[in-house]
Amino acid sequence: MSKITFAKAIGDALRNEMRRCPEVYLAGEDVGFRGGDFGEDKGLWAEFGPGRVVDTPISETAIIGHAVGAAACGLRPVVEIMHMDFIGVAMDEILNQASKMRYMFGGKTAVPMVIKTTAGGGVSAAAQHSQMLEALVAHIPGLKVFFPATPYEAKGIMQAALNGTDPCVIFESQRIYGKGEEFHEGGVPAEEYEWAPGAVNKVRDGKDLTILTIGATLYRAVDAAKTLSEKYGIEADVINMPSLVPLDYTDLIASVKKTGRVVLASDACARGTFLNEIAENLTNMCFDYLDAPPVVIGARNWITPPHEFDKYFFPYAEWIIDAVNARLIPLEGYTSTTTPDEAEIIRRNKLGV
Repeated sequence: MSKITFAKAIGDALRNEMRRCPEVYLAGEDVGFRGGDFGEDKGLWAEFGPGRVVDTPISETAIIGHAVGAAACGLRPVVEIMHMDFIGVAMDEILNQASKMRYMFGGKTAVPMVIKTTAGGGVSAAAQHSQMLEALVAHIPGLKVFFPATPYEAKGIMQAALNGTDPCVIFESQRIYGKGEEFHEGGVPAEEYEWAPGAVNKVRDGKDLTILTIGATLYRAVDAAKTLSEKYGIEADVINMPSLVPLDYTDLIASVKKTGRVVLASDACARGTFLNEIAENLTNMCFDYLDAPPVVIGARNWITPPHEFDKYFFPYAEWIIDAVNARLIPLEGYTSTTTPDEAEIIRRNKLGV
């Protein structure tokens, strides 16, 4: 095993499959000579050439639209949308073509394509290059939707997507391309492996609290869990959910039934977050085991500000600890400062923020 970064894990999975399968190719803005906006495609253009690593015009409609046709005709395209924010430009191709074609033709045509795109803040990209829209995409039937947060998850998920026959969307947090593997012993295997669609990733064991995460919030949740353990003796299960559609609830249910308390956190704006779907399902399936309602923590319901204001906009470890104290387990001598009370929730919703 080798200790590689998130970006390299994605690139390695793609490289391995391109060597094995001539039908796989990569297309997108700056994926060729530049090697991707965050370096995840580095070296692919030199190895496979411009015929299979294709620099495209700045046209998301063309990038995804051509991939739908190519996949339906027997190729296996991987297309890159530089930022999730611009996935809306090609929404018809995703919503009405890629996701529905197999079903509309009675299974006679598969659409084995992968859309990969960056998401979230933390890199000074501000309003139009930092959004978290995974809930919008997860709402579309016919797609598989993934959001890996570790290099081990990322490589396995890319491999699973490349081996499948369904259209897949893989979101990659901009914050963590340079991170190495911190949770899987030995790092990331050099050989091919798949992350089972639907599987979750428990990175910390506990008995008092469950913390569920999507994306880069995992690392802040682990920090919060360490503080809760060291200062207050509260031990938390921390479970990341790199597969949103499908999602296997088995381990989530077992954890919540064990701890009786659950916090769900991601960098998506709190209003309309996919975490609300998970919280509702866990409430319905674990109602008799819950000591308190699930607590959902998301970014503020507003336009992403410059990076300097990150700590006021995105959930940090303090937000998770504040929520635990205010809603789940009172912490001796602790005062919550970021968890809104009833009056503040009403005020924000009246203003639409």
